[in-house]
Amino acid sequence: MKLSIAIILSAAGITEAWVTPGAARSSTALNGVYYSTSTGNTETIAGYIAEAAGSGDAEEIGDASDDAITGADYLIVGAPTWHTDAEDQRSGTTWDEWLYETLPNLDLDGKKVAIFGCGDQESYADYYCDAAGELYDQFTAKGAKIYGMTSTDGYNHAGSKAEVDGKFVGLMCDEDNQYDESEPRAKAWIEQLKGEGFF
Repeated sequence: MKLSIAIILSAAGITEAWVTPGAARSSTALNGVYYSTSTGNTETIAGYIAEAAGSGDAEEIGDASDDAITGADYLIVGAPTWHTDAEDQRSGTTWDEWLYETLPNLDLDGKKVAIFGCGDQESYADYYCDAAGELYDQFTAKGAKIYGMTSTDGYNHAGSKAEVDGKFVGLMCDEDNQYDESEPRAKAWIEQLKGEGFF
């Protein structure tokens, strides 16, 4: 009897060794939600996204290690827009340095990336969430694959550098004028990302 139990336990250990690493992870296990913020609005959106994805806490991009970024299977990144209509450094946050001093030194070829932005579509209708467009430009230039493009329907803006081929480059939120839409949009976006095979 003891020998039978020992053989069964030994076989169970061998079987466990053949399980693919990470197979037990949930389909929404997320490597990282990264943001930077000036007023706290982008951090709020990052929190909604991290909660909907079941990823734990979002992290300020300035606190992220290079290894955490390059070692992640996928990233969700977000920024506010402060420098409206600027060609670069549009967020007025840590992203302005990170995109041009850190990102160029990282290998992100083929990395899955989803982008979110935060802006004010009423006061800055011509430049809504422009910094999200900068994230798109810089991450795609490094070979990242962007997921989670969204419709521009339901927004009241005139223009945005975060639009590509008639769609937003990701989730756009307006905590000033549509704060009640942010959390439902974040939840819907995570479901969209699941459907796209992002996770």
